[in-house]
Amino acid sequence: MDWTEAAEQKLKEVPFFVRPAVRRRIEGLAAEAGISSIDPAFYAEARARFARK
Repeated sequence: MDWTEAAEQKLKEVPFFVRPAVRRRIEGLAAEAGISSIDPAFYAEARARFARK
């Protein structure tokens, strides 16, 4: 899964101990949506979906 530099920077704002889990969940959502590259817009959308659960 490709991440844009800007999306990677957003991911670095997540505490290091949960970062791998967040990365996996976002990549899983991207795969379900048929997206091969994660950009800041998709990252924000995915994080918003986590907050609703």
